[in-house]
Amino acid sequence: SRRLGAADGGGECKVLKPRVVLYVCPYVNRNSKEDLFWFLPGEQLLCEASTVLKYVQEDSCQHGVYGRLVCTDFKIAFLGDDESALDNDETQFKNKVIGENDITLHCVDQIYGVFDEKKKTLFGQLKKYPEKLIIHCKDLRVFQFCLRYTKEEEVKRIVSGIIHHTQAPKLLKRLFLFSYATAAQNNTVTDPKNHTVMFDTLKDWCWELERTKGNMKYKAVSVNEGYKVCERLPAYFVVPTPLPEENVQRFQGHGIPIWCWSCHNGSALLKMSALPKEQDDGILQIQKSFLDGIYKTIHRPPYEVVKTEDLSSNFLSLQEIQTAYSKFKQLFLIDNSTEFWDTDIKWFSLLESSSWLDIIRRCLKKAIEITECMEAQNMNVLLLEENASDLCCLISSLVQLMMDPHCRTRIGFQSLIQKEWVMGGHCFLDRCNHLRQNDKEEVPVFLLFLDCVWQLVHQHPPAFEFTETYLTVLSDSLYIPIFSTFFFNSPHQKDTNMGREGQDTQSKPLNLLTVWDWSVQFEPKAQTLLKNPLYVEKPKLDKGQRKGMRFKHQRQLSLPLTQSKSSPKRGFFREETDHLIKNLLGKRISKLINSSDELQDNFREFYDSWHSKSTDYHGLLLPHIEGPEIKVWAQRYLRWIPEAQILGGGQVATMSKLLEMMEEVQSLQEKIDERHHSQQAPQAEGPCLLRNSARLSSLFPFALLQRHSSKPVLPTSGWKALGDEDDLAKREDEFVDLGDV
Repeated sequence: SRRLGAADGGGECKVLKPRVVLYVCPYVNRNSKEDLFWFLPGEQLLCEASTVLKYVQEDSCQHGVYGRLVCTDFKIAFLGDDESALDNDETQFKNKVIGENDITLHCVDQIYGVFDEKKKTLFGQLKKYPEKLIIHCKDLRVFQFCLRYTKEEEVKRIVSGIIHHTQAPKLLKRLFLFSYATAAQNNTVTDPKNHTVMFDTLKDWCWELERTKGNMKYKAVSVNEGYKVCERLPAYFVVPTPLPEENVQRFQGHGIPIWCWSCHNGSALLKMSALPKEQDDGILQIQKSFLDGIYKTIHRPPYEVVKTEDLSSNFLSLQEIQTAYSKFKQLFLIDNSTEFWDTDIKWFSLLESSSWLDIIRRCLKKAIEITECMEAQNMNVLLLEENASDLCCLISSLVQLMMDPHCRTRIGFQSLIQKEWVMGGHCFLDRCNHLRQNDKEEVPVFLLFLDCVWQLVHQHPPAFEFTETYLTVLSDSLYIPIFSTFFFNSPHQKDTNMGREGQDTQSKPLNLLTVWDWSVQFEPKAQTLLKNPLYVEKPKLDKGQRKGMRFKHQRQLSLPLTQSKSSPKRGFFREETDHLIKNLLGKRISKLINSSDELQDNFREFYDSWHSKSTDYHGLLLPHIEGPEIKVWAQRYLRWIPEAQILGGGQVATMSKLLEMMEEVQSLQEKIDERHHSQQAPQAEGPCLLRNSARLSSLFPFALLQRHSSKPVLPTSGWKALGDEDDLAKREDEFVDLGDV
């Protein structure tokens, strides 16, 4: 690490010799009177400005803290002159890489300038520089900086620098990811506690086949080793056993059914990318003949029956997801309290018009439909998509999360993301727009997946080993460019740019960190908030119990498999099932497709039957998808808005009480154990950050506890129905300021 000491005019740099410590977190050295700034390995200062006022997000009182605004090739950081204003001893959940007032360059969403009280979007070269700078972040933070008291030259440098380094198109090799990897190459360490399966070896795929009992019908292949066949596919993957390996090479991996997961009853989830579109009749005939042969391989009734789901034409479009999220995120990018209360009266109409919650519901419903086919009808399901790298990743992951309890453990969930998203070729580089080369390609597909997962976690907390806080920090990690997990479009792109596929044997391949090494970002104490203390672990069975056990979801053993029984269609179940593709695999595939009414009846019966029984947290898990059951992920989307917090309330209060009860039970258990053992058993360490819920916020652990929201100023223009303005003025005195409680 390096340290920069800046004198009062920008000063000269003091570069210290790199130390052994790899990750340095504090950005202010509190042991020195000098204003010192900590750098990560490879980080370089680009520009800075002094006497900048950072506003606190309150009403029009314009309170704030003076300090320096700094831009490096990794982040934008604000260094306050008043340390007490930045210190928050109560905030124990601190990220060691990104501070409270740090914004990575990849996390910047939009930049605005205020000119004569008018807010305008900033981009390109500016002729006039703003008096106020507003930065909207992709993690939904909003930063406001007043530049009135800053020197004009410094304003030009810092504003131009921030605009250029956050918005200008970049080359992949110019990302900070590579600077960091090069500088920290000799110090990079791997967390020994991280047992996530990376799926970058043939052994990993064989292990997954054995775990899911899929090795009887499917095989792991190495035909793409060295990416000789296809740069889009991983080096190793799984295909049906009867499929000749030369078929994989025929169309560069397109049109090949690739295995995702096997169910306990032998049914499997597969995915396939479409063949290139051709106009020539001869080539079309060759493709049709090829697909017909593939079809015969995977469809062998009555033993193997396949149902296809075309996600490219009969489901969501990426444009719908992009448009919905663009509207949805605006509800949470609030500049001040006045704006919050002005939009509060039309919250529900704005939320509904965004369609984001409806998209989540449709994704969960599609996953339940596929689950019903596999679980109740014992059918294989083949997901079709143009490149099988967006919606295929989303739906296949949700299906496995619902059907496989292993995926609901932290290691299992991380392995699932590695398998379906990272090795599955999801284009994180393009979808997150890390290079700023094409805004149209930026679609939050992975964030949509995390939001769907949150719905399940919120509805069935004991079924998951991880918490919603874990999901929130995982979503934040999308924009931290020291981890390779979310910064490449494919395994081939990663290996090529890290030197593993290069011809230069003299240079050592770069070894990048994975986001699953949580010790890089959080201290052990903070990591306790990523683990769910209410998780119900699977009970260990003795030999006698195992003997007569059948490995099948118990709740599903008695499910009726009626094909055409009618049932009432309510609410969202009225919509017809999407038409499935019939010609991709030849006309015979139409024989496998039930009518829309039959599919709707099966789905309704399956869904209602499951929810009518008690939940087995280690069996099949289905979410409620009726309108009110799909909720806003409050912790992620509202955590930076003080007005949305409930001090001493919310989920954290419930969790705190439950933990107190668990500790009492544990204490009693230890006293009982003392009677049988001479030595006292060591006490398990609990999440001590939840000890005093009265001092915490409903948006713990991200809420800024030292900040208290002012009383809401009701927008009288929109509240005429509540009474006269004089009445509202009188009622204001009745409000209780929770900040003083």
